[in-house]
Amino acid sequence: MKTRNMAAVDLGASSGRVLLIRFDGRVLSLEEMYRFPNRPVMVHGHRFWNILSLWDDTLTGLRKAHQRAGTLDSIGVDTWGVDYGLVDTNGCLLGQPFHYRDQRTDGVMEQVFSCIPREVLYQRTGIQLLPFNTLFQLYVHQQMQPGELDHAYRMLLIPDLLHSWLCGALTTERTNATTTQCWDPLAGAWASDLLDQVEIPTSMLPPVVEAGTVLGEVLPEWRGELGAPHVVAPATHDTGSAIVAMPADSAGGWGYISSGTWSLVGVELRQPVMTESALAANCTNEGGVFGTTRFLKNVMGLWLLQECQRNWQRDGHTTDYGTLLADVVAVRPFAALIDPDDPCFLAPQDMPAAINSFLVEHGQAPLSAPAAFARCIMESLVLRYCEVFQQMKGVDRGSHQGSPCAGWWSTQRLAQPVVGQRAHATGGPGRSE
Repeated sequence: MKTRNMAAVDLGASSGRVLLIRFDGRVLSLEEMYRFPNRPVMVHGHRFWNILSLWDDTLTGLRKAHQRAGTLDSIGVDTWGVDYGLVDTNGCLLGQPFHYRDQRTDGVMEQVFSCIPREVLYQRTGIQLLPFNTLFQLYVHQQMQPGELDHAYRMLLIPDLLHSWLCGALTTERTNATTTQCWDPLAGAWASDLLDQVEIPTSMLPPVVEAGTVLGEVLPEWRGELGAPHVVAPATHDTGSAIVAMPADSAGGWGYISSGTWSLVGVELRQPVMTESALAANCTNEGGVFGTTRFLKNVMGLWLLQECQRNWQRDGHTTDYGTLLADVVAVRPFAALIDPDDPCFLAPQDMPAAINSFLVEHGQAPLSAPAAFARCIMESLVLRYCEVFQQMKGVDRGSHQGSPCAGWWSTQRLAQPVVGQRAHATGGPGRSE
């Protein structure tokens, strides 16, 4: 068969990359064309994504891929979940997308729970209750900027926004829609009645498509630079794309850690698990490719180390991963441990100071050497991963779980889990994530 050339745009919370993928019918090859940083910006005390810079870098990478391949057959974009942009009928952005770590959602969950009990919200959506979920962002958006949601034609998640700029489509892909806490996985539709209860407009919710859907050809304005490839929706949530690529069968008995700015720790199932024990463990049910469910928990992930590195760089001490990994061998194992998921680590101004405050508060000595921070973070993450797998073993399957994956809970193999590791430059919440 003729070799197909595909461009994959993979945007994570700390960096992005454009890959050229070739498939000749037998062999699939990947080549990185362009990598670039993702640097959020602060304006008037709020944290935003610099979406126009990301768009410009995306185009740069796509141009390089087209130049290298000669012809592109298709383009697809994945990113972290939950964040969105509002567009008008022409697909023009109405405002800069907020960053999920922005403090505008502090305390908002309890306000929503006064309208929709947390148990009801979980039973309908199956999504881990975290303050940055799209539902809570939309709720506070309506409070901060009254009427703006009503005037929006579509709410597009970040990969959908980039797809729309490439080909004009105003849709969302299901794996990412499930991260919003606005989606009912059992009904396979937006949970419009829940949004009505908190007075969030639903007319802006876009049509939902499955991974693999052809969204259209690139717009005429890009054809001189990119040719005429089709834009195809992958699993637009980066973890959805990572997990579908796992070299593991669906028979159960295995788990995964998708390691990026966030760590996504979980298993793949045929149906969601939305029982009381799943809520108590604060597990999430995100959509997977081919109708699967990614049953997982968000763990704070490499954000802890990335923020330490940014802090050290501001102080004039650049410490790359290679240097840190070479130096950690000299640090005593398990000398200091933190809870990676403590809320104090979500968006501190000074991550090393936040870690030391946690250590002192819990009767441990503060750290000073970068390698000591790195070892503390890595060992704490490993222990948290083990804890999450143990929690998942104890979750009651309830009536929602189908028999095809029932063996996962009966097996004891996850006491020493067969973990498929997927380390990539992405990672966003639920969600990287």
